[in-house]
Amino acid sequence: MRFGLLGTGPWAELAHGPALQAHPEAELVGVWGRRPEAAADIAGRFGARPYADVDALLADCDAVAVALPPDVQAPLAVRAARAGRHLLLDKPVATTVAAAREVAGAVAETGVASVVFFTLRFRPETVRWLEEQRAAGGWQLGRADWLSSIHDSGGSDSPFAVSPWRREKGGLWDVGPHALSVLLPLLGDVADLEGSVAAVAGPGDLVQLALRHTSGAVGTCALGHTAAPAAAVTAVELRGAAGTAVMPEGETDAVAAFGNAVDALLDSARTGRAHPCDIRFGLRVTEILAAAQDRLGAGR
Repeated sequence: MRFGLLGTGPWAELAHGPALQAHPEAELVGVWGRRPEAAADIAGRFGARPYADVDALLADCDAVAVALPPDVQAPLAVRAARAGRHLLLDKPVATTVAAAREVAGAVAETGVASVVFFTLRFRPETVRWLEEQRAAGGWQLGRADWLSSIHDSGGSDSPFAVSPWRREKGGLWDVGPHALSVLLPLLGDVADLEGSVAAVAGPGDLVQLALRHTSGAVGTCALGHTAAPAAAVTAVELRGAAGTAVMPEGETDAVAAFGNAVDALLDSARTGRAHPCDIRFGLRVTEILAAAQDRLGAGR
């Protein structure tokens, strides 16, 4: 499958480019970015051609891998889908429900395959753990905490610390998708966006989210990028009839995970079977986060 890479940020350099270059069934043919010099640099590193025109790149590829801010990603994803190109998107797919629905509509209209790169859903240890907990069932409570210090006043050396959209939208939109991508498969969809989503703002961008799921279980998430360094955490815990289950810790190999996402897109394109992390799931995550954002606004 011939891939075009849209975007030149940290993910393009750290995950997308290396994974596409190494994948035995993918060819990275070109790179487009809003900064031509960055596109030329990324293309040179991974043996591809820089493109100044996004439509020219779409004409030369079968699929696009997107490493762009969500509100830039969404309209380009619509454009790519309508050109018949399969979509390997980043999360969140958009930060407005309308934009996410437009992407989902374009995918439905054209029949292209779609996969959203919720990183942990493509980490083998997490996939096995999710399968085990789904089989156990009976979960009453779920907690998913994603707190980092990349926007803490002390500064950070994270390559994502300088990301304008992350600073503007905060942890709710950046790490909230990770939390939901783990809780929703285990506890079920959110029962009702109007009555089953609550959110409270804390200091900085910190948000406490509470959800009532269709299974009857309650999920909570602590999210943010302005936690004190000593308070940073990534943790998922379930409680129910089987007792307590804790998601395995450990670093995620981003290149390997993105390679698994490429596998998923290839499979979906060949078979026509939707992946669990397709655009419809990406849309639902956006809808839940938008409802939480509305609750935060109502509380001010």
